[in-house]
Amino acid sequence: MGLLHADARLVDVAGERTLGGPQLAAAVSRFADSLVGLPPGVVFIRTRADLPSVLRYLGAFTAGRSVALLDPALEYEVLADLVARFRPAAVLGVDGASPLDGYYAGGDKGSWLREDPDGVVPHPELAVLLPTSGSTGNPKLVRLSRRAVQHNAEAIAEVLGIDADEVAPTSLPLHYSYGLSVLNSHLVRGATVVIEASGLLARPFWNAVTEYGVTSLAGVPYHYEMLRRLRFDPARCPSLRTLTQAGGKLRDDLVGEFNDTMRGAGGRMFVMYGQTEAAPRMATVPAERLADKLGSAGCALPDGVLSVRRADGKETTQPGIGGEVVYRGPNVMMGYAEREAELAEGDQLGGVLATGDLGYLDRDGYLFITGRLKRIGKVFGNRVSLDDLEHVVRQAELGVDVAAAIAAGDKVVIWLERAPHGACDAAAKALAERLHLHVTGFDVRPIDELPLLANGKVDYQTLEARV
Repeated sequence: MGLLHADARLVDVAGERTLGGPQLAAAVSRFADSLVGLPPGVVFIRTRADLPSVLRYLGAFTAGRSVALLDPALEYEVLADLVARFRPAAVLGVDGASPLDGYYAGGDKGSWLREDPDGVVPHPELAVLLPTSGSTGNPKLVRLSRRAVQHNAEAIAEVLGIDADEVAPTSLPLHYSYGLSVLNSHLVRGATVVIEASGLLARPFWNAVTEYGVTSLAGVPYHYEMLRRLRFDPARCPSLRTLTQAGGKLRDDLVGEFNDTMRGAGGRMFVMYGQTEAAPRMATVPAERLADKLGSAGCALPDGVLSVRRADGKETTQPGIGGEVVYRGPNVMMGYAEREAELAEGDQLGGVLATGDLGYLDRDGYLFITGRLKRIGKVFGNRVSLDDLEHVVRQAELGVDVAAAIAAGDKVVIWLERAPHGACDAAAKALAERLHLHVTGFDVRPIDELPLLANGKVDYQTLEARV
């Protein structure tokens, strides 16, 4: 069992070359062989949208090595903390950076190797680890088994109808679970992945779409907001026939607009729902049901089951009953890890994931999300801790002692109590620089006095109502 179909192809736009068939298999095998002599432990990869990163990932998966995919722009302090907590056997993709204590520069360019030959042996089923959040705080790692990654890739390919004729670009970061799932679901079906690093809103990306006959695009809500402003027209890209959207809820009017646009051009659109903890996809709205299920997150993927946990703790699939969304399926994570010793642990969830999302099912089993239990928001599809954002603002020396952050679709709204002149703009810039996200993802507003609950805590519900 593996992710790489014999007919899969990788197009390296920057290197102007294509790898496929035996040539691609050989390149992956070379990276797999290079990991054999490493000491026990996970392999960290600072994962860019480039060919070496993809080959490293596939090589580790093929070699049976547990691999953690990390944002290449991760703050040095956060990377150092992760290395200290998990003691990886190697850190790859660290070109030009001096090794941390306990590591030395490897013979392969841009690699650190651990000096200590002893370490925890990860669980044999552990394949991929992904951080739970962005650059703030000390992220936990989601432990995904080989079976979870493989099964989810196959399930996504099935519901989207991916075959060997499909061509998908790297429109999303590969260390992001949605972007990784696009890669996986195409490679398992012998399709083509075009590796292009400039991003969906850049001219070189669209040049590649045309040159290589891209057939599908994946985007988060922010991308669709921008595409609308740019007056996206699929007629300009004759090969393009599929759009997929995940990473947060897209406004219903935009879903309808893009669905109509694609249908008018003979194409289709899929809305999808998932979490990193589910490798990552749990539900999809089929293209043919999108118009009459507007606002829905979809029905469960093959072999998956959605239910709702009521306030009394009982689960139900009865329509119209609200509660916490629970997902069951073979793609559910093994659990979290916060330190090296936990990499050896087995499956702790038994295929059951309490998502933390609030919602209900309709009569056809389609899920509608209504809210979130915990204080986690999304900025352009990237999960962030709202409490961490407040901490960043307070530490930014802006003359602000009290801040409150709330999720607002694909953005975050931060209220600053008694903010000095210019503090709101400065706070947005500080957050953008810290998380390496565009400043427009942070809507910072002044407020004379934050609303409080009887216990003295911030009344976030009142703030949400204002938004």
